[in-house]
Amino acid sequence: MRTNELNPEVLKTKQHFEILDGLRGIAALAVVLFHFMEVAYVPEKNFIAHGFLAVDFFFCLSGFVIAYAYDDRIGKMGMKEFFKSRLIRLHPLVIFGSVLGLLAFLFDPFGGQPELYSAGKIILIFLCSILLVPYPIISERFFNLFGLNAPAWSLFWEYIANIVYALILCRLNRRYLTILTILAAVALCFVSYRAGGSLMGGWAGENFWDGCARISYSFLAGMLIYRSNWIIKSKLGFVGLSVLLLLAFLAPFNKWNWLTEPIIVLLYFPLLVALGAGADLKASFKKLCVFFGKISYPLYMTHYAAIWMFFNYFNSHKPGISQLTLVITTGVMLLLGFAYLVMVFYDIPLRNYLTSRRKKKNG
Repeated sequence: MRTNELNPEVLKTKQHFEILDGLRGIAALAVVLFHFMEVAYVPEKNFIAHGFLAVDFFFCLSGFVIAYAYDDRIGKMGMKEFFKSRLIRLHPLVIFGSVLGLLAFLFDPFGGQPELYSAGKIILIFLCSILLVPYPIISERFFNLFGLNAPAWSLFWEYIANIVYALILCRLNRRYLTILTILAAVALCFVSYRAGGSLMGGWAGENFWDGCARISYSFLAGMLIYRSNWIIKSKLGFVGLSVLLLLAFLAPFNKWNWLTEPIIVLLYFPLLVALGAGADLKASFKKLCVFFGKISYPLYMTHYAAIWMFFNYFNSHKPGISQLTLVITTGVMLLLGFAYLVMVFYDIPLRNYLTSRRKKKNG
C-alpha cells in the first residue's frame, strides 16, 4: 500500500455529538421558516426576524466538528482524501439543489421570468450553480450569488473554509488560532457597522465579502472551542438548549441590531456549541437528535425552490393573514417531508455508494 493511501483506522467515523446534531436541525427549520416569513413581512414584523443567523451557528458548528473529526487524522489521510470526504458529504446536495432550482425557475406556476434569459445563459447559470461558482446575474432574484439555489452561498464559503483548513488551519497551534479568531471578530464587527448594524450579508454580489467575515469568525471560533477543550458540562439537555437557540432567532429586529447581532454571533453561539458538546442527552431524545442532524442539510439545500415560488405567489395573489398562515405552515411541513425523501432515496444512498468506492480504491 502506498503511504498516501488510507488505512481502516483513518476511515473510521468518530462518535457524534447528538445534541449538536439536534440543534443543527432546529437551526435548519428556523432558516426555512425565516425565508417564508421574510417574503411576507418586513423585518420589524417578522417574529423570527433573526432566523438568518442560523447560518452563523452552522459555521460555528462546522468549525468545531471539522477540528474534532480531522485534526488528529488529516496528516495520515492527506489533503486529497480530505477533500474527497468533504465532496462526498456536501456536493451531492449541491447538485440536487441546483437541479431542483432549475426546474422551479423554468416551470414556476406562479410566475418567474425565465424567458428573459437565453438558453445559453440559463445553462451557464446552472453550471455555475452545480460547480459553486458565484454568478449573481438574475436581477429579479436580487442578484443572489446562486440564483437557482440561494442558500448555496454559505456552501461556497464552507468549501473555502475547508480548503483553508486543509492548507493552513490544521497546522496552526492554538495561539495563532486565537489571534486569527480575534482578528476575524474585529472584521465581523466592522461588517456589521458598515451594513448599518446587520449581519445579514453574504448572499448577493453587493455583500459578497460579508460572507467571508461571517464564516471566518464562526468557523475559527468553533475550531478554538475544540482545540481549547471549552466543553461545558450541563444538564440543560436537548430541550433546554433548543429553547436557548431559538431565543437568538426570535430576538426582535430593531435599532439595537448593531449590538445584539454581534453579541449573538461572537459570544452566544460559541457558548451554545460548548454547552451542546458537554450536555447530557436523555435516551428518549437520541433518535430525534439523530434524525434532525441527518435531515438538516437536505432541508437546507432543497427548500429554496419553494421559497421562490412562494415569493411569486405572494406577489401575484396578495394572500391575507389566514391564507399566509396556512400556506407557510403547510409549506414547512411539506418541505420537511420532501427533505426526508431526498435524504432517504438520494443523499444517503449516493454518499454510501461513493464512500464504498473510495474505500475499495484505497483498500
